Amino acid sequence: MMLAAAMAAGGFALTVLAFYPGYMTNDAIYVYQFAKEGRFGDWQSPLMSIVWRLIDPLAPGPASMFLLIATLYWLAFGTLALAMARRSAWLGAIVTLLALFPPGFLFLSMLWRDVLLAAVWLLALAVVYAAVERPARSRWPMQALALVLVGFGVLLRPNAIIAAPLLAAYILWPARFDWKRAAILFVPALVAGYALIHVVYYEILDVKRENPLHSLLVFDLGGITHFSGENQFPVSWSAGETRLLTSQCYDPTRWDTYWTIEPCRFVMQRLERPDDVIFGTSRLTQAWARAVTAHPLAYLAHRASFMWTFLAGSNVTLETYHVHDPARTPLARNRVFQALLSLHDVLKPTPLFRSGFWLILAAAVFAFAWRGRATPAGALAIGLTGSAIVYVMTYFPFGVATDFRYGYWCVLATLAGAAVLPARPKQQLSARPA
Repeated sequence: MMLAAAMAAGGFALTVLAFYPGYMTNDAIYVYQFAKEGRFGDWQSPLMSIVWRLIDPLAPGPASMFLLIATLYWLAFGTLALAMARRSAWLGAIVTLLALFPPGFLFLSMLWRDVLLAAVWLLALAVVYAAVERPARSRWPMQALALVLVGFGVLLRPNAIIAAPLLAAYILWPARFDWKRAAILFVPALVAGYALIHVVYYEILDVKRENPLHSLLVFDLGGITHFSGENQFPVSWSAGETRLLTSQCYDPTRWDTYWTIEPCRFVMQRLERPDDVIFGTSRLTQAWARAVTAHPLAYLAHRASFMWTFLAGSNVTLETYHVHDPARTPLARNRVFQALLSLHDVLKPTPLFRSGFWLILAAAVFAFAWRGRATPAGALAIGLTGSAIVYVMTYFPFGVATDFRYGYWCVLATLAGAAVLPARPKQQLSARPA
């Protein structure tokens, strides 16, 4: 256990050496700006802005959020390593080494809510697993803390609401996984997650409604227009604009082609025209419903094209727009970071940075753990990888961009799930839960 703790502390020190003070991604710039101004909307995570506002006096700028994410990450892997080290020193060492695996470790340099979400969720399950053998009286505070952390993750990224029930099922019954109990819990947990988002966002925090879901509607309308060859937007376009919409505008990697990228910025410019706003209104919702109903095959072709690109494409990994510019980030002068960035560039073309690869690995760990689901380690592996599989698949109906970071939870869940499998008692490997 001392070795596992020392390795986790060393991993944290290496993280600070390599990535301090963190890279301000484009999203992080907006989140931090909102935090400084006390202006909260639901397009970016208002909860992340509020947390950043609270911790910013400790280390102003990117450093405070970077240190929070790095601390949560290594606290999660360290807690899991200590729990494993009680069984075997080498198992504890393996957990900390897996935390240094490039697809997980390198993303600690990027200030994204997806990285924060994954670290928070991994910590939630790790603290429960570490306490699973304790008496119920000393275990329930850890379970309560874990449920709070799961809710925190849902508030960071609301599409995580569908994956959260599997995590809740593990937290409530960590000694073994029972699919019947998980199935019964699913709908109530889903309702609780929806209520949590509504109450916290719009009742307690009173955040500004910016209609982020309508970006999905625009993306879907553009996709259906492309695959059907007919305009589906509730707008009459010129002949040239219609040709662009049916032939050139559609890009399965992101919806931004209709928003910020020429030659198709005219779409959002028209939908947000001050004298006739459509974005954020029922007119756009009704147009989406009509388009999906009238052209279901075109809709499925669009969503399948997006999902295939998300899982198998060479998508954006680390944000590298300014990583070599000393005027924009101190990391440009950090030799350790620049060396790790070179490693990233070598590995990026490989399956290690494909979301589909991690989805397949998660499914394999899930299947392997199923026979040992009556054990704490098997239950943890199922909770981790099961939630990761569901989380990645939520992007089929809800995804609007294919960046690798959107599958980051699947990376950490798979690494941690694979790490705990050897902890299953051999005599229970073939046991079937009663």
